[in-house]
Amino acid sequence: MKRERESGQSGRDGRIEPLLDWSDVRFSAGTAKRPHPITHLRRRLWPWWLGVAVVLIAVALVAYRQPLTGWLWPETRVQRLLDEAESALREGRLSATDGRGARQLFEAAQALDTDRTEARSGLMRVAEAALAQAQRALGEERFADARSALALARELQVPRAQADRLAEALRRREAEMVGLDDLLKWAQQAHAAARLEGGPDAALPLYQRVLSLQPDRVEALEGREDALSDLLQQAGAALAKGDLVDAAAIIARVRGYDAGHIELPDAQAGLGRSIEQRLTRAAADLRRQRLDAALAGYQAVLDAAPDNAVARQGSEQVATIYAERAGRLAADQRFSAAQASLEKARVIAPRSVAVIEAEQRIARARQALARQDSGLSAGERSRRVQSLLAAMGRAETQGNWLTPPGESAFDQLRAAQALAPDDAAVKRAAARLLAAIERCFEDELRSNRIRRAQTCLDAWQTLRPDASALRDAHQRLALKWVAVGDERLGAGDVAFAALALREAQMLAADAPGLADFAQRVRTAQAGGD
Repeated sequence: MKRERESGQSGRDGRIEPLLDWSDVRFSAGTAKRPHPITHLRRRLWPWWLGVAVVLIAVALVAYRQPLTGWLWPETRVQRLLDEAESALREGRLSATDGRGARQLFEAAQALDTDRTEARSGLMRVAEAALAQAQRALGEERFADARSALALARELQVPRAQADRLAEALRRREAEMVGLDDLLKWAQQAHAAARLEGGPDAALPLYQRVLSLQPDRVEALEGREDALSDLLQQAGAALAKGDLVDAAAIIARVRGYDAGHIELPDAQAGLGRSIEQRLTRAAADLRRQRLDAALAGYQAVLDAAPDNAVARQGSEQVATIYAERAGRLAADQRFSAAQASLEKARVIAPRSVAVIEAEQRIARARQALARQDSGLSAGERSRRVQSLLAAMGRAETQGNWLTPPGESAFDQLRAAQALAPDDAAVKRAAARLLAAIERCFEDELRSNRIRRAQTCLDAWQTLRPDASALRDAHQRLALKWVAVGDERLGAGDVAFAALALREAQMLAADAPGLADFAQRVRTAQAGGD
């Protein structure tokens, strides 16, 4: 049998068929597949990695609990601010530059939710506490503290009669305690040394202090008038050098000291003439297409008089010319030069219709060039459109209306429109995006989130620059900036108020109350110089 297996067996046709006896087969244990060392290590370590991940997540949740809570549940954040404000009020921290005073905390809560009454009533109690603090400070002859607390009470609209009574008592008591003759002598010495401003020991602040204590003190009235005349001479020298900004700032400070000064009307008229001359030169530069020189002239006027309508219109004309030039360069496929011209226009008027149209022309020119080179088949084009619309939806969900460039909802939609402008899905996506952007603006504006409302408005204007509702939206957002800026100005935040003024002016230069707000900001800026 063994020989037969070794030699094989003959079939009927003479072939030899091989035979295999499975009992003779031996499998080597050494050839069995073993787990790869790295795979084996991973299997052993994965529980440890899971544990580390759990610990990290727990730490993150603890560290970011408050921010997450504020983001997910705004009501919780408002309540936390109210609780902190009440605590600050109990401790007597009525106002603080770091934002942790009772006033600032109540105002922050009010900005987040204007419908809740706790913040308003809290601010009223802060005003009453400030008046009480001023009364205590007066009794203890801490006059500086009394003046500061009284100023806070007035800012928070404490009853005027109460504030006036306390102010009169403070004035009388301080006049009794402070040597007015010494103050007057120091003011005259500072005046003789030409130290008119620059600190509490300068001539004008000292004259003002004497007059606050004894309003009819003749020497102080005459000294202040002479000092202001000297200051107005400095304004005239600045105008002679063409420095509109310095001259305007000096004149504003003089107005703050004494709006009825006899020489003030002439100084203001001189400033007005200098502004007109600068505007005339800027207009001539604009006609000759010397855009940089024209812009410099208009900007000099705006720095001195931010609400000057002629200068603002001139600047917008410069931006329009740059934007139109960018569109023409893009049509010639000179994209680097087009982008440079567009950037100049953006710096001047980032939200103007001309700038937005130039952006669209450049985008369309790039897309047209890309279509020429792509040679996509119908199927490939359809798949590409579907992919772009899906990306648009993701960007829309994240609120990325205009940024980041190339990945925003607007950019994805524009790319889809370039590939298939008549596609029904593309048209539906455009309509949906526009409606979502309009809702975004209304929701953010209603919630006092003006930065995000601004982003939504920019996207709205980019998508439909000819929409009739845009003008009303611009004005409403401008009024919101004015309201918030006025509130921060009352809290002493002049820098934010100036920012709010610029934002409002760019949105709607003719918004109701904007001119008055601009004047208050300039007065505050002059007082801080």
